[in-house]
Amino acid sequence: MKNKRPSNRKPKWKLLHQYYSYTGFYSFVGKSLLKAAIPILLFVVALICVHFFVIDINDILLYVTDNFPPIGVLSVFFASESILGLIPPEIFIAWSGKSAHPEWYLAALATLSYCGGILSYFMGRGIASIPSVFVYLEVKMAKHIKNMRKWGGFLIIVGALLPVPFSISSIAAGVIKFPFGSYLLFGLLRFLRFFIYGVAIFEALN
Repeated sequence: MKNKRPSNRKPKWKLLHQYYSYTGFYSFVGKSLLKAAIPILLFVVALICVHFFVIDINDILLYVTDNFPPIGVLSVFFASESILGLIPPEIFIAWSGKSAHPEWYLAALATLSYCGGILSYFMGRGIASIPSVFVYLEVKMAKHIKNMRKWGGFLIIVGALLPVPFSISSIAAGVIKFPFGSYLLFGLLRFLRFFIYGVAIFEALN
């Protein structure tokens, strides 16, 4: 009876790690975090300066809570999350921490962010069906679309968890027609991000 030759095949996780190393995925994540960290730090420094030298941040949040209807704040947040993430979600998380029901509003923000990503995904799908717009967007978002084709689900996970605009990853996923079911599954990590940030921000405001 012949002896079986030892298998030289690498485990799947090693092959994936090798692929993502060769294609620059880890470098991309590091650079994205660095780019996101700078504006976040500037934002935090600005908040601290305003808090100590101008007006108490808690007073501002309470003023917004008392004078603006929740539906209006949530609508602005949904619009931001659907269009390139123009306003940092942390501002709205801080607002929810001063509301009458912080946990409920935090859950609403997470749900709206997730739904905003879905809307961005379908915007990408719609854009892909309009040749003239698609060509323009493919030039403007060439890097994101290229990366989405290379890394797929992992790029959606990065967009869902890390402080980078989730809507951009979602639009790119729609443009390349990434499987919608998989997109929904990976996008659920958006809820985890809001939970972690919510705990941290609520503690900081107390």
